[in-house]
Amino acid sequence: MKNLKYILIAIISLTIASSCSNFEELNTNPDVPTTVTPELILTQLQKDSYRFWNPNPTDWGTAQLWSKHCAILETNPNPYQYYYSYSPFGGFGSFQRLTNLKRMVEFAKGSPSESSFKGMELFMKASYGFGMTLDMGDIPYSEAGKAEEGIIQPKYDKQADVFVSILKDLQEAEAFFAEGKNFSGDFMYGGNATKWRKLSNAMQLKVLQTISKKITAEQKARFAAIVAAGNLMTDNADIFQLVYSDNPNATHPFYNGENRRIILGVSNIVVDALKKFNDRRLFYFAEPAKYLITAGKLEGDFAAYEGVPTELSSDKLAGNNAAGEYSLINKRYTIPRAGDPMLKFTYSEQCFIIAEAIEEGWVTGNAKDYYENGVKAILKYYKDLPVVTAIPANLHGMAITQAYIDGYFTGEAAYKTSGTKTERLQQIWMQRYFIDFFQGSGDAYRNFLRTGYPVFPLDPATSMNPDDKNVYPKRWKYPDLLNRRFARLMAG
Repeated sequence: MKNLKYILIAIISLTIASSCSNFEELNTNPDVPTTVTPELILTQLQKDSYRFWNPNPTDWGTAQLWSKHCAILETNPNPYQYYYSYSPFGGFGSFQRLTNLKRMVEFAKGSPSESSFKGMELFMKASYGFGMTLDMGDIPYSEAGKAEEGIIQPKYDKQADVFVSILKDLQEAEAFFAEGKNFSGDFMYGGNATKWRKLSNAMQLKVLQTISKKITAEQKARFAAIVAAGNLMTDNADIFQLVYSDNPNATHPFYNGENRRIILGVSNIVVDALKKFNDRRLFYFAEPAKYLITAGKLEGDFAAYEGVPTELSSDKLAGNNAAGEYSLINKRYTIPRAGDPMLKFTYSEQCFIIAEAIEEGWVTGNAKDYYENGVKAILKYYKDLPVVTAIPANLHGMAITQAYIDGYFTGEAAYKTSGTKTERLQQIWMQRYFIDFFQGSGDAYRNFLRTGYPVFPLDPATSMNPDDKNVYPKRWKYPDLLNRRFARLMAG
């Protein structure tokens, strides 16, 4: 009996031990990945980096105000419309992703696409830094993302030095993509290394033009060298854009936003310029003003559209809107889940950047050709939008056709070859301003600060800038004292 007892104990012990050794295997969900790949990391990083920060109609409408593309038409003034903000602070949150970018490269080591992932790391870091330094000026960049090396409070670099480092990172990114293979996990370009190489070069042109007022002779030469090398975007197939879908987690932010559309008007800057150029994008962007339709104007008539003076008081704007005096945002933006893509960088913008550089003497070439190619490309973009988003019934009988594009360059839209340099630059800048319409990017405001065109209205009586109601804000504030140390830790 005693031996039998010991035998039973041994059998039970072995059974328990065997069960414990198989516990992890038995409790592993086969549908959940247990390892991390560079592709999975990249997908999440792109989702965090390129989607709109809070995709809902209210916030999307607010995002259109800073660049004076639109105006809110309700009695409660929105500070974004009057040169302030609900939270006037920048931030360093994007730099939290630098560690994951490092992991992405580490996990790609030895794979055929290792070089492409190295390019992605540098491109995305440069993109984060570019946005931050434009927002706040001096930022931590050279020591950002080095917490694992013991640098948990990175130093602030001078903005001029940040731009130099960004350009260096983009140049290195271009070289990695040039030798890289196509890769997975990329929902922006489908893992096409050649397109990422082109974008890395185009972004260098954009950064160099951003510092145009302080650009050095060496940097101008670099701009010219990039253009001469030719590894740039060639048509709309190279557009860098975030495409929305019918998936409820990936719909256009203004989808189902009719209650916001009826208080969101298109600015008079946009409407008046489109009317001057006889530009049919007006019929894609806006609805006719009700009071003009009542007066007998037709919806396909440019004269049926009236823009909003964004500097007027909110009470005045709300009253005028109630009387039907303004052109509201086009109804089509609220209807499809998969609305117009969010344009991050277009072939058209690249054309306008080079056209301006030619006018400034940085590079040789025909500015008129670049201007016309840029306009044709963005008009073709709207022509080619699928009917699910460019809904024919909402285009007011004025759809953009190839025949219209071919005949666009007449009157004010014709390049002012015999005019002044300032007149030609203003044409380029206005066309670049149109690209950003209803994109929420803020680029148009940054270009205004650089060029002064188109002129953004500023009325001290309605300005909400607490520092000086007579000036345009040029920077977001650093995070407040309570959060600044945390922000620096995040940058580490």
